[in-house]
Parts: sequence; structure tokens; C-alpha cells
Amino acid sequence: MKHLISAITPAHGLNRGLAFNFTVVLILFFRVSFSQTMLQQVAPGTQGLSSERLKQLDVNINQWIKEDQLNGATMIILRNGKIVYHKAFGFANKQKNIPMRTDHIFRIASMTKPIISVAAMMLYEEGRFFLTDPLSKFIPEFKNPVVLEKYNAADTTYTTVPAKKEITIRDIFAHTSGIGYAQIGSATANAIYYKNNINGGIGTPYSTLKEVITRLAKLPLLVQPGEEFYYGLNTDVLGYLIEVISGMSLDKYLHQKIFRPLGMKDTYFFLPGEKQSRLVELYSQGNNKIRIQDSLISLNGIFSRDFPKTPDGTYFSGGAGLASTAYDYALFGQMLLNGGELSGKRILSPATIRMMTSNQIGDLLMWGDANKTRRFGLGFGILTEYAERTTMIPAGSYGWDGMFASHYWTDPKSKMVVVFMRNIWPTEHWDYGDRIKPLIYQALK
Repeated sequence: MKHLISAITPAHGLNRGLAFNFTVVLILFFRVSFSQTMLQQVAPGTQGLSSERLKQLDVNINQWIKEDQLNGATMIILRNGKIVYHKAFGFANKQKNIPMRTDHIFRIASMTKPIISVAAMMLYEEGRFFLTDPLSKFIPEFKNPVVLEKYNAADTTYTTVPAKKEITIRDIFAHTSGIGYAQIGSATANAIYYKNNINGGIGTPYSTLKEVITRLAKLPLLVQPGEEFYYGLNTDVLGYLIEVISGMSLDKYLHQKIFRPLGMKDTYFFLPGEKQSRLVELYSQGNNKIRIQDSLISLNGIFSRDFPKTPDGTYFSGGAGLASTAYDYALFGQMLLNGGELSGKRILSPATIRMMTSNQIGDLLMWGDANKTRRFGLGFGILTEYAERTTMIPAGSYGWDGMFASHYWTDPKSKMVVVFMRNIWPTEHWDYGDRIKPLIYQALK
């Protein structure tokens, strides 16, 4: 830094005050730039976690790798806004003997959803919409929705009935709209969406949100709006809603409003060329071993596992499209834990965060969970008291997971953020995301 300042100090004979002021400005510039992106790493003991007991995490993850059930992973734990654990395990590419690093980039799939939900609520805070607004107010194609009545699998024909009500924007946030998922949804939803060229948002970069979402809007809902939690393409719709209201493409909106302010330098729909070498390989696991996943299979055909490397991709899937690092995502999680602010950059208000992390689905069950382990807010799953009794994570913690076995949660009570990144699908060991939880919380003093 000293040599850099010397090199650009005004030449001999110019006003010394000018030189001093220029130097001060330069120093402040560097301090501001780095302060936005740097979380301090400290010994776990300084923040109330036992370093010795955290070693059990290392033991278990390394054992899973040794047993050929996992190629590699990264994990970061924040407490009180400081990094107390940040490690990489195994290999980004086991066949090429490329070790995993903490800055490796992962396909985060549905962990995209909380980010898009925050982005949309920024527009809510600007007074651009109400949660009770009908979706058709902004996307007219959703006017007068219909609901599937009967479906004939033999010839893919169906009958419909009118929906009892319009889809609201709250329904889109909370997955109560009745919209299903393409590719990973029910057999009926998959078939209807396949026939109408609707994709699930992963590995299909060559279309636009406008093209896909307006086509989706004309298809029948799978259940009546507001009557069931029905996981589907809602957050892709929300991404298009952001484009309609903001007048910006979703990728540009995210970079301007969230990624740049928070210092999330490695989060993209489609990676720049200079970052593509850090994308980890996608593996699959089954029959007690792992292998590189050569391709992803869907009803829409076979598509590349390397979709984040598509240089000219145009489909910005709000439900599943982002790639990121554990560190970048931890910045996002810490912003939420701080009530919407990080390093002097405010993204949302504390009141909005509280609303987003409050139950928005009432007594509706999520995937038939009679114990109501989780409720759903505006883009986040929220753990209940039942979950606290069975997983050690305090009630009120919130987060979401990704299809490729990435996991994230923010724990307001313990003041913790946890991100565990893997890229493996399918896997017989999704439960590793649950197994790490007691290993973390048993280390609290």
C-alpha cells in the first residue's frame, strides 16, 4: 500500500495539501472497499464454541469422504458476525485430484429462492406492490386461473374448473398458488409442463423469464390457490415479477441491489470466464459409491451439468439458477441476522425480515408433515418448537436447502449462520445436512 501511494502522489512542486488529501481519499477508498466484503475469522472459543468439540465435524465429513459417499464439501459457521469455522474437505474433482478449497463455487439450486424473495421484498418496501395484490395486476396472463380437474395420462388431455380466487403475490412467495414444479414435480405436473415446454430452471439457459412464465400462466393450477402448500415454480414467477416491476433483468437487479452492496463477488446465474475454473464437479451417489454426474436427466431431455458456465445464458431462474460460494452465502445470511444490514449497507428493514420469517401458511402442512416441523414464510422455511425438540436448532431459525445437497440456515437465538455446500445429485445421503446439526450445536458452551 505504501508503494502504491508513493507511485501516485503528485509530482514535486505541486501543492502538498493536494497530495495529502489525495492520499487520504485513496486510503479511505481501500478501507471501504474491503470492509464491505471481509468477515473477521476468530477462534471458536472467543464466541462461545468449543474448538475441540467442533473437531467432530471434521471427523464425520472426512469419514463420509473416505467411505466414498461424498467427494467433498465446504462449510462456514458464523457466530456474532464472525467466522468461527470455515473449512474445505475432500475434492472438487476427485478423478483429477483437485482438492476442495473454501472459495470453490457450487450450484446452489433452491437456495436461490431466499435471495429472490429478499430482492422482491425490496420492491415491496418501495411501495410497488401489496402482498394481497392479485398477481394478474402485474402479469395479466394469470388473470382468471383454472384448476386441473381430471387428467388422462394416456393422451395427456385434461379438464379444468375455475379457480375459487385469483392468485395473490403472497401465494407466490409462500408456495400456495397451486403452481407445480416442472421436471421434479408430480408425474401429472411433469407431463403437462413438458408438453408445453416449461422447464424447472436448471440447465436450460436459452429462453427468457417472459417467454416461460407467460406460457406457464395459461396452464392449469394443480390445486386451488391458498388451499395447500404446493412447492412449485413460484419463485421463478417471482423473479419475472421483479423484472416487470423494476424494469431490469433479474441478473442485473440482483447484482445492483444485493450482490454488489454485500460484497457477494462470486454469485451469478452464469459465471464469468475467469471464475469458471472454480466451479466444482457435479457428482452422483448411489449403490454405496460416488461418480461424476455426466449429465442431468429430465423430461425435457438431457442437459449439461455445467449450465453455470453457459457464456450467453438468458434464463435467470429465480427458483434454482444461482451458483455461489459458502462465504458469499454467509454474507447474505449475516445480513438477515443483522436485521437487513451488513457493513453499513442496508438491504431490508428489520420489520420486513420479521415478516418474511413469520408463518405465512397458517395450519397448512408442508409435504404432509403432521408434526409441523417447519412452517413457511415469505421465501424461507421456519423451524418450529417441534424441530427444536428433535434437532437442537432453536425454534425461529430459518433457511432453505438446494437440490444438489447444499444447506443453509440462520439462527437468531444463537446468533449463528451456517452454510454447508455440496454438489451431489442424486444422493442416498441427503441426511448429511441433518447430521451436521447436532455436531455444531453440541459445541456450544
